Amino acid sequence: MFKNLPNTLTWSRICLIPILIGIFYLPEESIDLGKRDFLATIIFLVAASTDWLDGYIARKFDLISSFGAFLDPVADKLMVSTALVILVWLGRVDVIVAAVIIGREVGISALREWMALAGESVHVSVSILGKIKTTVQMIAIPFLFYNDYLLTIDTQVIGNILIWIATALTIWSMFYYLHKARIS
Repeated sequence: MFKNLPNTLTWSRICLIPILIGIFYLPEESIDLGKRDFLATIIFLVAASTDWLDGYIARKFDLISSFGAFLDPVADKLMVSTALVILVWLGRVDVIVAAVIIGREVGISALREWMALAGESVHVSVSILGKIKTTVQMIAIPFLFYNDYLLTIDTQVIGNILIWIATALTIWSMFYYLHKARIS
């Protein structure tokens, strides 16, 4: 079981997606909107922590697998894309933000597949810029789900600033990967 723990954590992130979606379909009389937003925040934070934890365990205990290397970014993209669609639906994120982030993920995934077929996948491997972009997204989204004051901090303001920073990093990293692919 321990041998597959990183992949199990990744699968758990994927399994949290329908739960995240489902809480937004609960009848309003069955759950207070503040509680719903809090629950969405917790679900997303748990998912984000499994992203960090599965990678840490895989590296620390040399449990890295080709399937895990494939599944981990897919799980991230599914979770972030789902969260962005929900946040657009709730009116907390601009459509352009979601379109840029999701579009970049689709485009770069296709680029990586194409480069792998050409035997040049090393040129579009994950960069520190991509990791920073993902980190900023994973911090912004819970703030946007929470949608209230946390201590004296307006989470919507902080979340929107961070998601726009993530959008800028998304564009920057897209051009970085395209440039790396072009020169190979």
